[in-house]
Amino acid sequence: MSRFTAQVEVQAPADVVWERVTDWRAHERWIPLTRVTILTAQHTGIGARFVARTGIGPLAVDDVMEVTSWAPPSEGLPGRCEVVKQGRVVHGGAQIEVWNLGAAGSPPSRSLVHWSEDLAVAPERLTRLAGPLIAAAGRAGLVRALRIMAREFESGEP
Repeated sequence: MSRFTAQVEVQAPADVVWERVTDWRAHERWIPLTRVTILTAQHTGIGARFVARTGIGPLAVDDVMEVTSWAPPSEGLPGRCEVVKQGRVVHGGAQIEVWNLGAAGSPPSRSLVHWSEDLAVAPERLTRLAGPLIAAAGRAGLVRALRIMAREFESGEP
């Protein structure tokens, strides 16, 4: 498994950021060459399944995921979501946390998104050989995606 993490501060309240970061279709705007298809009637919460297809034509890879843990932000607690990757090529999981950074007693205006992934690609020996490269590329892509999401909030985009 290759593990990588990224985090970004966002100028918006945690509950608003939570809604955006767990809107799986929104990820199409942040991750190049990616299309997301929701596979279940429910789009969020435990049991929601979706696939992120990244690439062009025959060079695309499906990242099939299922939400296994779901707790939106609440008074004093961060939001936390976990997904399991169930594809033929991409395996592992991801954990997303959204923390309120506002001072106690003041209206929340800033949040911290912390995202970590444990990623393996088939065949497994490829992950063992290219693990550091997979982790570096994964982290770079994740940091870029989260920064694009943060800019959406700062620019007032939907």
